[in-house]
Amino acid sequence: MRLPDDELLVLDRRHLWRPYTSSEDHESRPLFIVDRAEGPWLIGPRGRRILDASGSWWCNNLGHGHPRLRQALGRQAERLMHCTFGGATHEPGVRLASELAAVAPKGLERVFFSDNGSTSVEVALKIAFQYWQQNDRPERDLFLTLPGGYHGDTLGAMSVGAVDEFSGVFRPLLFEAARPAEPVEYDWEPVFDALVTRLREDGDRIAAVIVEPVVQGAAGMRMYSPTLLAELCEATTRADTFLIADEVFTGFGRTGPMWASDHARIAPDLLCTAKGLSGGVMPFAATLATDRIYEGFRGGKERALMHGHTFFANPLGAAVALEVLAIYREDRILERAKPKAARLADAIRDMASLPGVRHPRALGMCAAFDVGQTGYMGKIGWEISEVALELGAHLRPLGNTIYVVPPLNIGHDDLEQLLYVVRKATERVLVKDS
Repeated sequence: MRLPDDELLVLDRRHLWRPYTSSEDHESRPLFIVDRAEGPWLIGPRGRRILDASGSWWCNNLGHGHPRLRQALGRQAERLMHCTFGGATHEPGVRLASELAAVAPKGLERVFFSDNGSTSVEVALKIAFQYWQQNDRPERDLFLTLPGGYHGDTLGAMSVGAVDEFSGVFRPLLFEAARPAEPVEYDWEPVFDALVTRLREDGDRIAAVIVEPVVQGAAGMRMYSPTLLAELCEATTRADTFLIADEVFTGFGRTGPMWASDHARIAPDLLCTAKGLSGGVMPFAATLATDRIYEGFRGGKERALMHGHTFFANPLGAAVALEVLAIYREDRILERAKPKAARLADAIRDMASLPGVRHPRALGMCAAFDVGQTGYMGKIGWEISEVALELGAHLRPLGNTIYVVPPLNIGHDDLEQLLYVVRKATERVLVKDS
């Protein structure tokens, strides 16, 4: 029997330690109880429906409860839910590795599975570091990163991140990483020039460069030119070091093509993917690497990558991810998302007519704008979020950055409703304060 709503909320606030949430907000901020979900909708116990504008933290690229993903999960559960990948194998894991290599940027032939985006990045960092340590270049121990980068919440991922609200208190525990100064007024050229210069002058020390291709998510959906990414890739090649593309958020068509790296027509040496990989159904992730990197681990046990995961290539997650790839192919998800992306971009650009809206931007099915000063601790975005919840949409602002990342297959009417709520909620807050 279902718990009454008031009892559920009491237990929630008594026992949960909510992510990215202060105790004050946990105890006072409104909560929407989700009973079920379908497509772009979260549905409450009494049938109230609200649009999931944040993709439940950027992962529901195909919406909630896609029937083919439900069926794939059920079929696999009847056969095999989990088994070790140490000295054993299974078809879903093997097939998925092969199919990922086929859709990945050229040259990424090896696949290491894990369960979340942070871990996929952690694995990439360890691979890059160990490669140089055991291939006669131990001085290569420094990672280059972008200012404002976010790569996850494990210690290695935080070390190469640069969002102090997430990692500042942990700085004494983190390893050194180098990054240029923040861009001024969204001018990224000096930032990338500094990275290229560092690679030219100090390339022998660089283990890898890690970036979120084209869009920096947690920093506020900040976007930069693919041309800059292409130039950075060329610089890593000249320095004979590795480029790590953190595509945990940007992969699986979020920015238009299958990978955000495709905008720059580059192939990184290591690629991290999660979130959309399993359609938001299962915790599942992968780190892809070139054969050159894999060959650097060839030899005896002392040269092995000593990283493992209990649920490596979990059959349930692998089966769902295989079905995600099949849906993308058969339903032409990327092609059919293009007109929706164009409509989203037009609507977000129109937000500039409201007082206090700054820097509207969009790429693929990702759009954002700022209200007031940027920064994760801003409060105006949360005011807009609370009004949006009243109007029927769940926004999860990044401080004073409002963003929307709807499913790539969202219906026309649902998209229009979402855009209406975003504009109306923003109007109510900003016009009131202007």
